[in-house]
Amino acid sequence: MKTLLGVPLVVVLLVAMSAGTSQAACCGAASYKHVGCSEPASYCAAKQQCHTVMKTCREVVYEKQEYTCYKTCYETVYDTKTIECVKNVPETYYKECTYTVCKPVYETHYKTCNYTVCKPVWETRTKDVCYTVCKPVYETKTRDVCYTICKPVYQTHTKQVCYTVCKPVYETKTRDVCYTICKPVYETKTRDICYTICKPVYQTHTKQVCYTVCKPVYETHSKTYTVNVCKPVYETCEREVCQTICKPIQYTKEVQVCTGHWDTQTETIPGPVVKKCVREPGCWTWDECSCKCVYQPGKCYTTCVQCPPRTVCKKVWVPETQTRTVTCTRYESEVVRKMVPYTVCRYVSEPVTRTCNYTTCHMISEQRTRNVTYTTCCMVPETVTKTCAYRVCHMVPETVTKTCTYRVCHMVPETIHKTCNYTVCHMVPEQRVKNVTYTTCCMVPQQVTKTCTYRVCHMVPQQVTKTCTYRVCHMEKQCLTRQVPYTTCQMVPTTCVKRVPYTVCKPVHYTKTIQVPRCVEKQVPYTVTRCCPRVVCKQVPVTVCCPAPSCSAPCVGCTDAVK
Repeated sequence: MKTLLGVPLVVVLLVAMSAGTSQAACCGAASYKHVGCSEPASYCAAKQQCHTVMKTCREVVYEKQEYTCYKTCYETVYDTKTIECVKNVPETYYKECTYTVCKPVYETHYKTCNYTVCKPVWETRTKDVCYTVCKPVYETKTRDVCYTICKPVYQTHTKQVCYTVCKPVYETKTRDVCYTICKPVYETKTRDICYTICKPVYQTHTKQVCYTVCKPVYETHSKTYTVNVCKPVYETCEREVCQTICKPIQYTKEVQVCTGHWDTQTETIPGPVVKKCVREPGCWTWDECSCKCVYQPGKCYTTCVQCPPRTVCKKVWVPETQTRTVTCTRYESEVVRKMVPYTVCRYVSEPVTRTCNYTTCHMISEQRTRNVTYTTCCMVPETVTKTCAYRVCHMVPETVTKTCTYRVCHMVPETIHKTCNYTVCHMVPEQRVKNVTYTTCCMVPQQVTKTCTYRVCHMVPQQVTKTCTYRVCHMEKQCLTRQVPYTTCQMVPTTCVKRVPYTVCKPVHYTKTIQVPRCVEKQVPYTVTRCCPRVVCKQVPVTVCCPAPSCSAPCVGCTDAVK
């Protein structure tokens, strides 16, 4: 830091020394201290002469200097280690076990049972039933209905219509080729024509119509009849039944059980390798723009650094085999006899009296009246005006020029005039009258009578007898016999042998080679470059101007100054 502060002081001293050297150059000719003692000279004496001299300057130069530094790095190294391991290999063995089972043996027996059933006997009977029905009787009638219609009556009339036409009048004249024709011009005109139409007018009327309907009347009757009903009768009986039960018997046996315990083992795991950003040392640099020293930091680079190792504890299962006493239970069958109640059902016939309700219907005539709506249509004359468009043609005179081609024969040089005859048509208006026939229609009311046919229905009571067939059932007792099968079960003990597999874990020792990581610390050299300042002296050319020597004698002051 003291060296950097002393650099500006050295620069100031160099500038002061260069100023003193410039004043002493040219043997003092550049100094103007003794100019006042000189005498006036000519232009030649006053003209300056310039020449180049070398001036010594000092300059600060920065030199690069390299030096070696060391940094600590961690490297992972794997060591080979042989360890003893134990693994359990399962082995399966079989042992024979004897056990007793009860095998059921079923036997079927038959026994004879007597029972009574009620057999239904059906009997067909017939009876006459009288009832009244209403028979419809239709009668056709006729009546006259008067209504009015409008009958169209057409009449033919004639009227005179006056119109003007142009009648051509022909006149013969003599002139040159020009002639006049009449060109027809059509014009559309409108006129109103009145005519009469018949517009229908509808009217709604209502009238009363009498008709007869048959209304049904229902009556309820009842009758009594006797029916035989089978009523069930239940009886409770007992019978002996053999039942097999299983009786539990407990015993003990020894069993090999695979067990073990957990052991805790400690293991060292090397730390992970991570990337770390490292910056190199910086240096001070002289900045010419700001005239001061500026610190420039070193460059950054990424390096791999290993973290410290860590210790991990883990549990390892150690298997063991133990012999234990286990309590077991087996079941032995035993036959037990007991009385079981059961229910027997038989049917007993019993007469029952029932009442039956039935309904009869007979029709009663009833007179009713209803309103009937009908519509009539009458034609009403109505005058309507419509507009008809027609065309009228009148002739308009128009001049047309026609060119005629003819031959001229020049036989003799003589002039001949030829007269051409042509016809001119003048359209002279002439009044004419023509008869136009048209038809008119008028509606004339006319009375019309038409005959309507309709049917009338009235109900006539009629007595009808029909024969009804019905069936009567009565129950008859009948004694039957049947064979009822039943099954008995007897348990027979049977001795069986089965092979029971069991597994035994056998420890097996083996050797295993593993790679154990460990961290090794080492110093890695690296080169750092820094800038050092150094003062260098060099010759710089400087141009100096001084007056040229004159022919006159120099002054004493100048001579002394030169000396």
